[in-house]
Amino acid sequence: MSEINFVSSARQGDIVEIGIDVVKFGRTSLTLTCQVRNMMTREVIITLENITMVSLGDDGKPAPHGKTKIEYIKDRLGD
Repeated sequence: MSEINFVSSARQGDIVEIGIDVVKFGRTSLTLTCQVRNMMTREVIITLENITMVSLGDDGKPAPHGKTKIEYIKDRLGD
């Protein structure tokens, strides 16, 4: 995980949203970026440039995850 950049403050009662995007699909890993925003003002509160998630097999070693694109829950569940 890269450094956590505290851009501005959130106050008690603020409603925040967390946005995560995929930067890169690897064979056994995904690299993500994250931004936390105030939902009312849209002001950025926190940013993380890189978060790397690694798929592990039963043996605890990196294993292929098979993902090549972003999947949304609504698409996986159907209508």
